[in-house]
Amino acid sequence: MKKSVKVILALAVIAIALTITYHAVNRIPAPELTAEMRVKAIFDDGGCLDCHSATPNLPFYASLPVAGDIVKKDVSEALKHTDLTEAYRALSDGRPVGEVTLSKIEKSVADGSMPMAKYYLVHWGSSLTDAKKEILLDWVKKHRAEHYPNNLSATVFANEPIQPIADSIPVDIRKVALGEMLYNDPRLSSDNTVSCASCHNLQTGGVDNKAYSEGVGKQLGGVNAPTVFNAVYNFVQFWDGRAADLAEQAGGPPLNPVEMASASWDEIIGKLKADKIFTNAFTAVYPEGYSGETITDAIAEYEKTLLTPDSRFDLYLKGDSTALSAEELHGYELFKENRCATCHVGPTLGGQSYELMGLYGDYFADRRTEMTEEDNGRHKQTKTDYDLHRFKVPGLRNVALTAPYYHDGTRQTLDEAVSDMAKYQVGKTLPESDVNDLTAFLETLTGKLNGLPLTDGNALN
Repeated sequence: MKKSVKVILALAVIAIALTITYHAVNRIPAPELTAEMRVKAIFDDGGCLDCHSATPNLPFYASLPVAGDIVKKDVSEALKHTDLTEAYRALSDGRPVGEVTLSKIEKSVADGSMPMAKYYLVHWGSSLTDAKKEILLDWVKKHRAEHYPNNLSATVFANEPIQPIADSIPVDIRKVALGEMLYNDPRLSSDNTVSCASCHNLQTGGVDNKAYSEGVGKQLGGVNAPTVFNAVYNFVQFWDGRAADLAEQAGGPPLNPVEMASASWDEIIGKLKADKIFTNAFTAVYPEGYSGETITDAIAEYEKTLLTPDSRFDLYLKGDSTALSAEELHGYELFKENRCATCHVGPTLGGQSYELMGLYGDYFADRRTEMTEEDNGRHKQTKTDYDLHRFKVPGLRNVALTAPYYHDGTRQTLDEAVSDMAKYQVGKTLPESDVNDLTAFLETLTGKLNGLPLTDGNALN
């Protein structure tokens, strides 16, 4: 037999062996499994948690020179983008997977960006076949419909990662009335000059349009005040997530020495008790009387009513095809194309996860200002390296009214913020036309409060 023929036969045998191996390691999860278990099997076969986990299962060659450095860098980069550990546990326990993780999986599968080519060339089982892609995308759609139903949208938009704001949610109207009065009551501050509304003015987008808000004695806080509108949808409160809910958030500023600076709840309660009319109204709803818990419960109940539905974008999702211009529609497509809608999800387009500020560049080095404790983000609370510079993703509802932007209030205009987000979170320099269209889309997110369009009172003055 000629040498060339032997070579051809040998290559054919190798090709057949590789093909058999490829199909063996890329087997389709058994159809009798639940949808969640099929997804979990794809995670297992693909070794997704080998990289997307704080405790990765590193291969033996991770300890070798050169190759090991590449592996460790890839794992570090993967974890910056997405930690799939909680999603994997949720699949195992039959719990809902978070909206952000759903959207990230959906986008990565649809784009074919995961797994990376250099990974599946070594780990063949990680390759996503068309059959596996179909399983994953179908699961995302059904999981989203079951756990995050989009009942307000037109049918064609039911699987969008964003939902319209509800007109209202259930509340105790008696508590709401008390909460509204307390929200606007400066007696919660030590010198009776600062109320919740001082920094979260409903006439100015639920913020004060200042980089740092002024507290008692005109002391400046160290972080930009987030909007109070639609805050009930946030999975935690504050940029660093230190408050689990609205009531816990409401309990922070009154006793903060820079904000309202009251010495104790007893000090606040003493002033409120002197108001016999208000005290009678309060005890009629809270027979147990005043306490930090009852006061913040009432404020939280009021804040649940601060929803801003019926933005032009909401009307579009609900089926009004004329609600958005061609430029604004293109902006929304760019919003999804550039992965903005993998973190800015849900009714408020955000508020559902912590994300790293600076995936594709060192934002803080480029900022060229002194670092502060607030720049540490979630790390302030957890003290873990993973959480350094991670912040709760802000909701984008009414974002055109809430300048300046970011936790540090350093970006004064919306188009500047859009350009920076593309640079630091997507790794792109967007052309001016795309920035303009994205900004135009974001301006369609301004909603209504009690049926009246929101405006920025500061901009009007």
